[in-house]
Amino acid sequence: MNKICFLMFMLLCFANVRAQADATAKNEFWSHVRFGGAVGLNFGNNYTEITLAPSAIYDFNRYFSLGVGLRGSYAQEKNFYESWIYGGSLIALSNPIDFLQLSLELEQLRYNVTNEFPSTYEDNFWNTGLYLGAGYYSRNVTVGIRYNVLHDSDKIYSEPWLPFVRFYF
Repeated sequence: MNKICFLMFMLLCFANVRAQADATAKNEFWSHVRFGGAVGLNFGNNYTEITLAPSAIYDFNRYFSLGVGLRGSYAQEKNFYESWIYGGSLIALSNPIDFLQLSLELEQLRYNVTNEFPSTYEDNFWNTGLYLGAGYYSRNVTVGIRYNVLHDSDKIYSEPWLPFVRFYF
């Protein structure tokens, strides 16, 4: 009976140690994850634009991070056009020196656009962007510019250069 009690005691101790090790590993993972993104609101004379773009990155070390993001946007100019944009992205960040952040971002977005003027016209398509970026990095904020190497002026943006402000906490 003593052997059975001892064996049960050892199994319970091992299970407790194993559970603590699993919890530590999970806490270790989440301690390297940072969340951020963008919220945009733009209102004007008969114009509305709303954007939500949450994202998360995993910091492998102080020099390199990988992450994912989602984006959803709605824009409307009364009696002219309406658009819905949604999709996702993958991002790699590198901080080779304290104040410089380099980025590579692959973005896939679905555009649903309805033009009402001068006549009704609908256009629905996927657009892929591959952005190379550089910015000034300070703690949780990066301000910079990115270049879309897959830019097509017949699609969405008239220019391949896009400024950005990136937040991660």
